[in-house]
Amino acid sequence: MPKFCANLTWLFAEVPLMDRFAAAKEAGFDAVEVLDPYDAPVQDMRDQLVWQGLRMALINCPPPNYTGGAPGYAAVPGSRFQQDFKRTLRYAQALKAEFVHVRAGEAEGPEAHATFVENLRWAAKTAGKQKLTIEALNPDDRPGWFLNDYYQARDVLAEVGAKNIGLQFDAYHVARIHGDVAAVWRDLSPLVAHVQVAQVPDRSEPAGAGVDYAALFAAMDADGYGGWVSGEYRPKATTAAGLGWIR
Repeated sequence: MPKFCANLTWLFAEVPLMDRFAAAKEAGFDAVEVLDPYDAPVQDMRDQLVWQGLRMALINCPPPNYTGGAPGYAAVPGSRFQQDFKRTLRYAQALKAEFVHVRAGEAEGPEAHATFVENLRWAAKTAGKQKLTIEALNPDDRPGWFLNDYYQARDVLAEVGAKNIGLQFDAYHVARIHGDVAAVWRDLSPLVAHVQVAQVPDRSEPAGAGVDYAALFAAMDADGYGGWVSGEYRPKATTAAGLGWIR
């Protein structure tokens, strides 16, 4: 069985963020991810991780754009990505985050591709030992998003050629983009560094009809995947009531 972690941006939302760490630990998780931890004092969040004996699996980069712009711009020519990436690194180091997800942003065309590759190469070098991920998002959910195909992400990773950048395999988005999650896993599993799961189409608990998660988890075990599998979904009721999918 894979190692499961809890996305505290989505799960345990019935309590304040700082209380979600204890709730996750009580539910049996050993790691969490917080997509945008920038609103909370970093030391308070670090304290929660230490007190609860939790690991931070992943945070997003860059910090959110509070002026209403897109929540990512690594592929956007002329953006402030490199400046904001350094701020994210400080958070990642303080929280000892295993991964930083570099969000591509809304852009298109050859210039966007070149910008994304250039920024990823720079980020990989700047990050040092910090591990990074990239993730394709379904264009129906994120219109205009540059990275919108998992095979496109594979090609970008090959072009960047950095050992500390891997593929973030969000099974919900894989299903929405490509349909056959199992086939994409077979094709791309050697590149996968981090996994997120939710059911299709309502992005609820990864159980029932839709994606066959029992088969996917079995494939992960068979392939020797040792990374985290994060529950990133909208619980139908309370988070605790919907955790049967793990068992």
